[in-house]
Amino acid sequence: MIPPLIVIVGETASGKSDLALILSKQFNGEIISADSWSVYRGFDIGTAKPSIPEINEINHHLLDIVDPNDGFSAAEFKRLALIALDDIYAKGKVPILVGGTGLYVDSLIYDYSFLPASLKEDRTLYEKLSLNELVKMCKEFNYDTKYLDLGNKRRVIRLLENKGKRPTSKPLRDNTLILGIQVDPKQLAANIQNRTTQMLAEGLENEVKTLADKYGWEIEPMKGIGYREFRDYFENNISKRELIIRINRDTLKLVKKQKAWFKRNKSIQWYTNREKFVDSVTTFMNKFS
Repeated sequence: MIPPLIVIVGETASGKSDLALILSKQFNGEIISADSWSVYRGFDIGTAKPSIPEINEINHHLLDIVDPNDGFSAAEFKRLALIALDDIYAKGKVPILVGGTGLYVDSLIYDYSFLPASLKEDRTLYEKLSLNELVKMCKEFNYDTKYLDLGNKRRVIRLLENKGKRPTSKPLRDNTLILGIQVDPKQLAANIQNRTTQMLAEGLENEVKTLADKYGWEIEPMKGIGYREFRDYFENNISKRELIIRINRDTLKLVKKQKAWFKRNKSIQWYTNREKFVDSVTTFMNKFS
């Protein structure tokens, strides 16, 4: 029998991480992070990484595994996530995959077969172009960008390299429970504002300045939400108030894309009540006792 896998998805600031911790404690689990920004070392506050006490209490996988100068892909995530699964199962524990990067989640549970790497010459050519130029090329070629993060230059380049083709997938992995956190839109917007305020209070501005001084603004993780908005602020082009508005606005745009991605998946069981999540996992895990 294929061992169980619990998956928790939802938009940014919906409470996925807190729920994953609760379920991990109750069902002897370990967490696999499916977040495209949390893989980078040093990018902590802006990516809402779990605290040191939380990590010490529940083992987390695929955090802080990539140098900020290096790239990272869904194919690499899948490879490392499979290794993490084997490690968790070997300890007799239950893996809980949690994150808002839908491509990462799906790459594992639908066993994506990724396209081969493109020619280095093509990559070099695309990297010289601006993000706007790359997006324009995708539209000219009529490539489907509906679920693509058009603010992520690396992913736009990958779409061009693949000539608009997507990875192939298989049916949902057996013995996989996918739970989605459903939050009222007004409450989610309030959560996002509170989260931005909390991040700033925890020292986000200093974190971004330190990273910008060390790596510059062109590396991939500096283009993430909560980091890229600071550039105009540090250059005195916008006020602190405008900075906060931009972070909240960009986060809401991301939420819209996440919602569209997860809406396609009919295997997700959506709940608003914490007790419902526990009941669903209990019923699921009883099959393996």
